[in-house]
Amino acid sequence: MSCDIDTAMIMAAGHGTRMRPLTNDIPKALVKVNGKAMVDHAIDRVKAAGISRIVINIHAHADKMRAHLEARNDDSIIISDETDALLETGGGIKKALPLLGDKPILTHNCDSIWIEGMGATLPRLIDAFDPAEMDAMLVLAVTASIVGDVGRGDFTMEADGRIEWREPRSVAPFMYTGVQIIKPQLFADIDEQAFSTTKVWRTLTEQGRAYGLRHDGIWMHVGTPQALDDTEAFLRDL
Repeated sequence: MSCDIDTAMIMAAGHGTRMRPLTNDIPKALVKVNGKAMVDHAIDRVKAAGISRIVINIHAHADKMRAHLEARNDDSIIISDETDALLETGGGIKKALPLLGDKPILTHNCDSIWIEGMGATLPRLIDAFDPAEMDAMLVLAVTASIVGDVGRGDFTMEADGRIEWREPRSVAPFMYTGVQIIKPQLFADIDEQAFSTTKVWRTLTEQGRAYGLRHDGIWMHVGTPQALDDTEAFLRDL
């Protein structure tokens, strides 16, 4: 049974250290891909999926991020201000809990760019998420169809969609794309203020409550200047 998803959180607070020197004076979320800021790619994708509320966290170069978002003149965008401290992905969600509501939310890393496959990824994800069986559902890309840094992959996936972490000193066929649906209340009782969402996923995989959705297009991880060059070259060749 699918769930109505009306709120998304775009993760845009990071320093973008690996993207330097492009992020010396602007946040990573404002680095342009094909002439368009990464955060705008994410906002437009989320809005196209019918999401009516978009929370965006800001930290690095917060004044420039705030000005950019306010210039959109979009009442659906709500800023979660993390200028006092960098909280990582999990801590960012925890701080934003008063803005997110109680229902499952979609989260979207700002550096996640993709080309759709047979169907639109976000509607597929929303349709597939079953809150009775799942606490999180991650969009996973096959490592062979990724433009950018792949590493050793992140997860294996069972036939029913349940995911498991890659074993140490091994490789895995799937990589997290930076997009998921997750229940925000999972972050409420974690004592730390700054922590990665990985902390929540590890508990969920042990409980069999974490699932994956295979992305059937091409995913581009725009995390470095070289990955940005590779992404733009790939998009030019389409």
